[in-house]
Amino acid sequence: MAARNKRSKTGAGALWRFTHRSIAAMITPTDRQWMQRAIALARSKGSTPADTPIAAIIVIDGRVLAEQVNQTEEHKDATAHAEIMAIRAAGPVHGDMDLRGATLYSTLQPCGMCTMASIWAKVGRIVYGAGRDDVHRMYFEDRHLDTMDFVRDAWRDDLVLEGGCETQLCASLYYRPQDDVPIEEQGNI
Repeated sequence: MAARNKRSKTGAGALWRFTHRSIAAMITPTDRQWMQRAIALARSKGSTPADTPIAAIIVIDGRVLAEQVNQTEEHKDATAHAEIMAIRAAGPVHGDMDLRGATLYSTLQPCGMCTMASIWAKVGRIVYGAGRDDVHRMYFEDRHLDTMDFVRDAWRDDLVLEGGCETQLCASLYYRPQDDVPIEEQGNI
């Protein structure tokens, strides 16, 4: 029988896996290649944490459906996160808003909004780089809720969520937990 509500910490780099199924999902060399591409895309947004260089790539069967960066400032839109923008762009390319079987790669652990959008889009797997403990708290909207909470409470039971892919490279894009971030840059606090 499949494991339900399983949340476990495994391996180096604090790899978190959440799934309702008992499968042997792991970060693969291909995942690392896609994440390195996402890191390069994030760096194209800017070279300092103040630029909010977050990137997301959606891939299905080895084909890129969308590549996007955080565009909140450019659009003056608080929902223009990289993951949301990628989901918006992927649907028309895929010909369907149902992204079942796709993997979303994000340089930063998706926030609650982006996680729920991924669930609604039926993304099959989310792989992220830096987690909430690897970066300054300003990147997350809630101090107690975690991406895992949104996934655990969703009706879908087939989403695989994996963190720890190129964690150090991704974390280097953002303010560190101990950094003294200027108050004007702390949008979520």
